[in-house]
Amino acid sequence: MASERILCLGAGRMGRGIAVCFAYAGHEVTLLDFKPRERDAFIALAKSALTEIRSTLTTLAGFGLFDAADVTAIMSRVSVVPETDAAPALVEADIVFEGVPEVVETKRGALARASALMRPDAILASATSTILVDDLSFIVAEPERFLNAHWLNPAYIVPLVEVSPGRSTRAEVIARLNAVLESVGKVPVVCAPSPGFIVPRIQALAMNEAARMVEEGVASAADIDKAVKYGFGFRFGVLGMLEFIDWRGGDVLCQASRYLSTALNSPRYAAPEIIERKLREGRTGLATGQGFLDYRGLDIPAYRRARLGALVERLRAEGLARPPVLPERGVPEKD
Repeated sequence: MASERILCLGAGRMGRGIAVCFAYAGHEVTLLDFKPRERDAFIALAKSALTEIRSTLTTLAGFGLFDAADVTAIMSRVSVVPETDAAPALVEADIVFEGVPEVVETKRGALARASALMRPDAILASATSTILVDDLSFIVAEPERFLNAHWLNPAYIVPLVEVSPGRSTRAEVIARLNAVLESVGKVPVVCAPSPGFIVPRIQALAMNEAARMVEEGVASAADIDKAVKYGFGFRFGVLGMLEFIDWRGGDVLCQASRYLSTALNSPRYAAPEIIERKLREGRTGLATGQGFLDYRGLDIPAYRRARLGALVERLRAEGLARPPVLPERGVPEKD
C-alpha cells in the first residue's frame, strides 16, 4: 500500500499517539495546531509534542520493539505546524484525524474549517469518544468522506480502532480507512453510530459493577482487580465475549442471569431478549453449531484445541505455567 500523508488536527494527547503509530509505520505525519497562538506559545507546544513523541518512541525501543538508534529516523517523519499554515498542510493530507477537545461546538468549528480546506478525495475522521458521527457530519464539507475513528489510549499500543460511519459515508471510504489502519498494525471494527460505541459501552458497565462490589463489601479493590486480570481479562483476551457465550452455551447464560437478577434483586442482570430468542430457535452455541457465530462446517475439536492452546500461551506469558509435580522415583542401587 502506498504511503498516505497523515494529518492530525490538534497536537494534544490523541494526535501525538496517532503520530507515533503512523510515523513508526513509515508515514509522513503532520500535527496541525489548529488554535491561533502567539509565536512563542506555538514553539513551546511544538517542542512539548515532539519531546513527548520522542520519549514514547524511546520507551518502546526500550521494550525491545525496535533499535533505539532508529528513533531519530522515525522522528524525522513527524512535523508540527501552526494554525497559520493550516491551508497548505490540509490540502496535502490524504487522511485527517481530528483530535480537538471533546466539546461539540469546538469540534464542529474545527471540522467545518478543516473540511473546507481539504482535497475532495481526502478522508476526514473524528477521533471523538463521545460524539456521534451524524451530530457532526452536517457541518462537514462533503460528508460522504467523513466518519468516526475512535482510538483507544494509548493509541500507539492498543490495536483496536472503532470505525463508525454516518448516514452519508461512502462504502469505499470505510474500506480505504480500514485498509490503512490494518497496514499500520491496527484492528478496525465497524460499528453503528451508537452512544459508547462498543468498548466504552461494555467497559462502563464492568467498571461501575466493580466499583459497586467494593461499595457493597463483596471483596477488596485489590482482589477484584486480581479477579479481573486473572479471570475476566485472561479469558476474554482469547475468546471474544459473544464467542464465550457460544462456548458455554446461551442456556447457561440465561440460567445465570435469572439467578443473579433474582438474588441481587436487580433487573440489570436480566438476559436480553436476543438470548431467549436464540434458545427458542435452538441456537445455543457450539453444541448446536450456531449461536451468535456460525460453527457449521467447522472442525469443533480442532477449534477448541486452538483456543485452549492460546489460553496456555497466555498462562506462559503470565509466568503461571508450571511443570507437573511428579512422584519421586527411587534411584537404582549400584551393584
